[in-house]
Amino acid sequence: MALAKPEDTRMSAEAFMRWYEEQAEGVRCELFDGLIFEMSAERLTHVRVKSRVHRQFDRQIGERRLPCEAMVDGMAVLVDGDNVFEPDVLVRGGQPLPGETTLILDPLIVVEVASPSTQRIDALDKFARYFRNAALVHYLIVVPTKRLVIHHARADDGRIISASYDRGSVRLEPPGLDLSLGELFDDAPAAP
Repeated sequence: MALAKPEDTRMSAEAFMRWYEEQAEGVRCELFDGLIFEMSAERLTHVRVKSRVHRQFDRQIGERRLPCEAMVDGMAVLVDGDNVFEPDVLVRGGQPLPGETTLILDPLIVVEVASPSTQRIDALDKFARYFRNAALVHYLIVVPTKRLVIHHARADDGRIISASYDRGSVRLEPPGLDLSLGELFDDAPAAP
């Protein structure tokens, strides 16, 4: 992540969203501990994998008639008063939101597709923050170079349980979705 704003002015999530909505189309930023960071350009492997995650979720939501919506890119997620992230894919449940919505308050699932430059941020920094949003149940980190998915889930007692998968499927309950690794990585290169 590169700093998008020249001054080191800290801002709240509310101020960030007002600022962000005034930016030019295509500008992608996140608020990280009160500071604005510009998001880097994505490689084709990243785009392919996040599209596959979204397609799997979207297809299953329709087939299983789940009361959810899968979204790819572009939607901001309120983590807390100092953090607003834009995951690669998210799923939220409940009634559909109005079309002009730009900030998701109640994500059920967030997915970050890690690139070599963001693996540490996704695995440590974002992991430590995403679960500050009380609605979040599942945080998935997809690592295409390792053909790996790391699944962090909030248990009923509030504990975060983590597991990694290099084959098979990841079950996401609720809402009743499965993420098939075979469908994700069929042409993604494995790490040497």
